[in-house]
Amino acid sequence: MTNYKELLKETNATMGKVGGALPNEMAGFMKLHDAALEDKALDPKAKELIALGISIAIKCEPCIVSHMTALIELGATREEIAETVGVAIFMGGGPSIAYGGKALEAFDQLS
Repeated sequence: MTNYKELLKETNATMGKVGGALPNEMAGFMKLHDAALEDKALDPKAKELIALGISIAIKCEPCIVSHMTALIELGATREEIAETVGVAIFMGGGPSIAYGGKALEAFDQLS
């Protein structure tokens, strides 16, 4: 079983290393990140749920743990996470079942 608290630390460390090596590119990415998650027609939690679903469908564990952390901070419930997993399975097929399980485990460990 993956230790998602450790994976979160590793993911953040990796992002820091990339930021050190590519400060302009990372600043641009973070500007895009912030703009994409602004509270507009969709609130930040809805946008993070979408990001989680995409993370599951593309099978990116560091993305799952990163968006899960944001969702927990935004007050997402396990039921909301589970429904997002269901949509990701619908869109991503069988592999999304495995990564959806990882998302639920990450929620359980991180919340």
